Parts: sequence; C-alpha cells; structure tokens
Amino acid sequence: MNCPRIANYPLAALWLGSLLAGQLASAADWTRFQDLKATAAGVALPTTDWSPTENQLWSTEIHGYGQSSPVTWHGRVFVTSISGPNKEHCHISSYDLKNGEKQWQVDVDSATQAENTNYISRGAPTPVVDAEGLYCFFEGGNLLSLTHDGKPRWERNLVEEFGKIGARHGLSASLEQNDDQLFVWVERESDPYVLSVDKATGKDVWKVPGVGATSWASPRLLPVDGGQHLILSAVGSITGLDPATGQTLWKLEGISGNSSPTPVPAGPNRFLIGATVGRGESDNGKAADSNGLARVQKNDDGTYQAEYVWRAKRATSSFGSPMAYQGMAYFVNATGVLYGLDLETGEERFSQRLADSMWATPIPVGDRILFCGKGGTVSVIASGPEFSKIAENATWPVEATEAPAEPQGRGRGGFGGPVLYAGALADNRLLFRRGDRLYCVGQAGE
Repeated sequence: MNCPRIANYPLAALWLGSLLAGQLASAADWTRFQDLKATAAGVALPTTDWSPTENQLWSTEIHGYGQSSPVTWHGRVFVTSISGPNKEHCHISSYDLKNGEKQWQVDVDSATQAENTNYISRGAPTPVVDAEGLYCFFEGGNLLSLTHDGKPRWERNLVEEFGKIGARHGLSASLEQNDDQLFVWVERESDPYVLSVDKATGKDVWKVPGVGATSWASPRLLPVDGGQHLILSAVGSITGLDPATGQTLWKLEGISGNSSPTPVPAGPNRFLIGATVGRGESDNGKAADSNGLARVQKNDDGTYQAEYVWRAKRATSSFGSPMAYQGMAYFVNATGVLYGLDLETGEERFSQRLADSMWATPIPVGDRILFCGKGGTVSVIASGPEFSKIAENATWPVEATEAPAEPQGRGRGGFGGPVLYAGALADNRLLFRRGDRLYCVGQAGE
C-alpha cells in the first residue's frame, strides 16, 4: 500500500502527540461530526459577539478546498481537504488550537479522480479522532488512520477492494465511531455498502449492503435500550442496524426529502428527522410532514420498530440537520426561517427569519444556540420556547470572495460565494470552517 507523506512544515512540539495518545477524550474535544458532548448545559460560550476584527483569535488558510467539519484532540485541530483540477490530491492538516499555526500536512493520492466542481462533494466526509489517532475518509475511496503527529498507522483503497465509487453529486457521509469500530457508509449508485472497520488494524469487522437510495447524510449511533443502533437516512426511509453485526433491526418508511439532513439523537430511543422541500415544490406543509420526532421501540418478541411521535406542520430543513435541546426542537428551512417546536408534542412555539439558511448543524452551548448561516453570519439565540436573538456575527467580511489555488471546474465556493460548512466548540473556543479557511473565535488571553 502507498503510505501518506508529510509535507515540509515545521513539526515543532509534535512530541505532544505521543504524550497525549493514551489520554481519553474530554468535553473540550470535538471528535466527530455533530459531536455535541462539548455543548452540555452549564458550558458557557467563550463570547457571544465577534467580527472579522473583534474576538477573532486567528484565521488560517486551508490547502485546497473542503466541506468537512474540523475535529480536535488536546489542543490540535484536524481538517481535511482536496486539490487539483480533478481532485487528484487528498490533504489532512493539523493546526495548533491556540494560535492557528500549521503543525503538519499529510498528502495522499486520491483513489478516484473526478472534476473539481461545486456540483460534486469536495473533501466532505468529516474524520473522527480518539486517543490512538485520527481516522479519515475521502469521497474518492481513501480510508486511512494517522497518529496525532501525522505518522501513518494503516491505509486502505476501497476502490481497489470493492470497485469504483459512482454517486450523484459524490459522497459526503462522515465517519462514525465507537470505542473499537469505524462505520463507513458508501451509498453509491451501484452495489452500495456499509462497512465496519477495526480501528486498531483497519481490517473489516463486517460489510453489508447499503440502503439503495440517494443520500448525503451521515451514519449516526443512537442510544437504544442501553445499547446503540446505527441509523442511516436515505430518500424514502431511515434504517437501523446492529453496530456489532450490521444486521438490519428496523426500517421507518414513507419519508421524503431526507437525503441531506442527518438524523439527530434526541435522548434514548428517539431522534429528529430533517427533510427538505424538493425543487419545484410549493407545498411546505406536505414537505414538513416528514420532519419530526421518531422513536424506536422493542417489541415483546425482541424485534424493534420505529415510528413517528409527531410530525411538523410547517417546519422543514435545508442541508443542515435539526437540533434537539432543552425541551425544544429547532429546524431551519432553505430560506433561513428558524422554527422552534416543543420537543415532546411538536407544537410550534415560534418561527423567525435568521440571516441565512444553513449547511451546518446548530451548536447548542449552555443557554445559547449558534446557527451558522451558510454565508458566514452566525446567529446566537437564547434557548427556550420564546425567540430571543442575542447577537448576529459576521465571521468574514461580507465582500470576501474565495480565491482557491486550484481550478474549481464549473463553479467555486457555494454556488456564488464562500460557504460556512461547519462549526465546532473546543477548549472554550469556537471553530468555523469554510471551504478554504479556518477561523477561531474566543476571548483573547484564554
């Protein structure tokens, strides 16, 4: 196999990686897509107000372009990206959380080349990190693990093993993990599959067929009856798998518009479903019928079934997933309207327009919730049944335009401009990722 290579960047203080490798994740770490453990009640925001010139601790350029979320481990920030006219190169970079200094970069030849355009996913799957290292997946079929200081652990080429990856608009499913396994979802047009991989060795634990429907959502582990189910959302249905074996445990059908939002756990046995209004559809009420709260129940014979607890009347989603927090469910639609619904009953408590629609999942912190508008403006509201806007903050200047180093095919940025793809909270700092830059917000001196 081809080992990754580390680009020529200063490796100052990289000995910390081996020192920290045996430590457990803390609430200060953001270790995966939608890692909300760091946002528990009682945690305070580092600041509610910032701008390109106020409370922005640093920003740094990312090599190439990517749509994944940053992940962190004990003062390190890891991001993935791609570059080249045909996405020939995959990149994994590490930055110092305190000052944004680049610590190392690993470059890997892509297992699949495809035109570098905003119509196809570009470095979209978010990696995961744990005490042993970093695990990365690229839409071209590269799956690999590195130590915290960028040294190779194992690497696989899923195209060589399981055939080419062809998916409309590409793959964007992020990795999911438990203590011992990685979960990789390749929902391609032909012969889709779900793969469980041993984190220590990179070898298969199990491989089962995928859903067989369009999806850009990510697999998510849901706590169920003291254990966990792996849930997959693809157009028309949501499926629950046994993480230990890959066996299908239940399937909730009759859903529409659920190709992009990832189901979000809302407590044991329950999850929120996000769904979007399709092109040319004007009946938001019909689309809202697929947005709602579902629960998984165990039958007397030991089997499981899933069903809706309630369905929304008006609320719909966009690319971003909904959020359950402190007794409320939050949905942001394609025009930037935020709907706040009672989590138990689905009763609509308010609807208010935010600065923009969202590609990112909301971030709840203490008694505040951050809504990361795709154009870079982050709205901060108070959690609860009444709408109260605390602040509205621009992450980069409004007139900013991306200037990627590599050609971007038929378009660049997010259909006309830079896009805020993800936000994260780590060690009392906020991180925001757009295609070509990483931003860090907080109070100076902390």
